[in-house]
Amino acid sequence: MFGENHAHIFMNAVNYKEAVKCHENGVQEQVIRAHFQAYQEKGITFVRDGGDDLHVSERAREIAGEYGIDYRTPLFAIHKKGHYGKIVGRGFENMKEYAKLVRKVKDLGGDFIKIMTTGIMDFATDGSVTETALEKEEVREMVHIAHEEGLAVMSHTNGAKAVADAVEAGADSIEHGNYVDEDTLKLMAQSSVVWVPTITVVKNLIGCGRFSDVVLNQIWETGSQNIRRGYELGVQMALGSDAGAYLVPHGQGLLDELACFQEILGEEKDLFFRLSEGEKLIREKFKKRY
Repeated sequence: MFGENHAHIFMNAVNYKEAVKCHENGVQEQVIRAHFQAYQEKGITFVRDGGDDLHVSERAREIAGEYGIDYRTPLFAIHKKGHYGKIVGRGFENMKEYAKLVRKVKDLGGDFIKIMTTGIMDFATDGSVTETALEKEEVREMVHIAHEEGLAVMSHTNGAKAVADAVEAGADSIEHGNYVDEDTLKLMAQSSVVWVPTITVVKNLIGCGRFSDVVLNQIWETGSQNIRRGYELGVQMALGSDAGAYLVPHGQGLLDELACFQEILGEEKDLFFRLSEGEKLIREKFKKRY
């Protein structure tokens, strides 16, 4: 079975605010165990988390082995204050503060660094990416600092230019990567980056009534076309569902993501091999090297 390459163990796939409330006065271990059991039941033995600022993934790392799960986590994601990312981590105002947070991850035994360089898709209106992306040189310095500390970089990034900037900066994986274009896909194909599209987040929303299906179907079609083209160009990809996000359950989310890839790419005979190779790269890159 494939591994889950993008999850949030603290989220519950139902209500983000309730998930936070559950842990804000102390980590609720039974919730973590229920999520790990869901992975165990699906035969999933590898989970790469996206972090949180509630110490949930920190505790999850300590008990994952009881479920036969190889669990990797950045402990918390890092975002620039005033920009998207507070929901999963800690903020910085300058590079000195950023470097301090990177060292904090290292001191706590985190497996890698997760950075937030853009906002998310605006499901409620037109599907565009919310807010302005970080500057290219800033992203480059963020990746450089993490690499200097021996830590791989997981980059939450959307939008063609922002993805290109993260790839050129040396990010080890691109998470989501919505609205990439031909030039960016070619750049990704020529690099060693692994793309984790998390497309099931969109697919699972269609028909739920929370957002416009017109907007969701547009995002799905664009994302499908980009995955198809990326596959043709040889972009290295891996399965990650953003498990814990709304309507993306732990365990089942990964199966949904695989179903999306199969729907998009049809009967590509080497699909499983290609996805396995992408995951292999993630397992090799996103582990402690210090």
